[in-house]
Amino acid sequence: MNTQTLQLPRAKPQANAGSYRALIRRRQLLLIGLGLLLLASFLLDLGSGPIRYELGEVLQALLHPDEASPQARIVMWEIRLPVALMALVVGAALSLAGAQMQTVLNNPLASPFTLGVSAAASFGAALGLAFGVQLLPQAWGLLSDYLVPLNAFVMALLCSGLIYGLSRQPGARPETLVLLGIALVFTFNALLALVQFFASEQAVAAVVFWTMGSLNKASWPKLAITSAALLLALPLFARQAWALTALRLGDDKAASFGVAVQRLRLQVLLLVSLLAAFPVAFVGTIGFVGLVGPHIARMLIGEDQRFFIPASLLCGALILSLSSVLSKLLLPGAIVPIGIVTSLIGLPFFIFLIVRSGKRPC
Repeated sequence: MNTQTLQLPRAKPQANAGSYRALIRRRQLLLIGLGLLLLASFLLDLGSGPIRYELGEVLQALLHPDEASPQARIVMWEIRLPVALMALVVGAALSLAGAQMQTVLNNPLASPFTLGVSAAASFGAALGLAFGVQLLPQAWGLLSDYLVPLNAFVMALLCSGLIYGLSRQPGARPETLVLLGIALVFTFNALLALVQFFASEQAVAAVVFWTMGSLNKASWPKLAITSAALLLALPLFARQAWALTALRLGDDKAASFGVAVQRLRLQVLLLVSLLAAFPVAFVGTIGFVGLVGPHIARMLIGEDQRFFIPASLLCGALILSLSSVLSKLLLPGAIVPIGIVTSLIGLPFFIFLIVRSGKRPC
């Protein structure tokens, strides 16, 4: 009897280690699967449009441009490739921003769009588009060519700071922050309408088209700036992966593990402002990607930030890439603004999240 008692515990560590390795392999395979789906969507995006190209023609224009026809080479490299890559980068940036907002605010409905950060960035960018207003001091004159994205970043940062300050107030609850976000969305949308009221007709047309969200004006310089913002934020989030995972257990539990909760939350909201501002400034308001992408990643991967961060990036990029394809297929001969497509896709999912969260005990 004593021998049996001594033998039983020996198998448990091996079984636990085997289960953990199987879980890791499953998550790695899911990431690989998402990557393959993203590659397929990217190639489909390059081939779709008013002029359709087969997969072989797309690959030839990308890998061997000298052997492709002049028309295919120009269409791919000068028109479609910047747009398709911008869809990937913007989708990844917005999804990563939404994922970390949900993490640090402990709110499943948090995203740059639902909490007003995107609306604030839109208002800041509209000030630059319509009136040439510069929100940063004159010392930043050397960056005047990037007036619109800098304005968007300043307003997104102010909005994130307000959310951060109120989240620290005693008694602040997730539903309170959602109501605050709704109020901020309406406030900045009203200010945006006020800008349109006083702007010239030409400026109003530019602002209205821009607020619908469109990838058509994507260019290599804009892609480089947006990619730089994402590449700046990604290593910082990856370095804090363990702390962000611990934060999902609650502030007190994370603090007991040695996590500087308030400093981490402030850093994350600053980076979220960066990730939300530049996509909004360059491609307009694109809603629900930052909400839907992280939840799909969470359902597939779980809360471990080592896998949740890359899964959120892939899911957001995949959603916006597929939306780009759909925007070119809805109306033959026309391209529907991608912000409309993502809103139509994300709205049912948003309603589902509200209903599901309402059934949970607070």
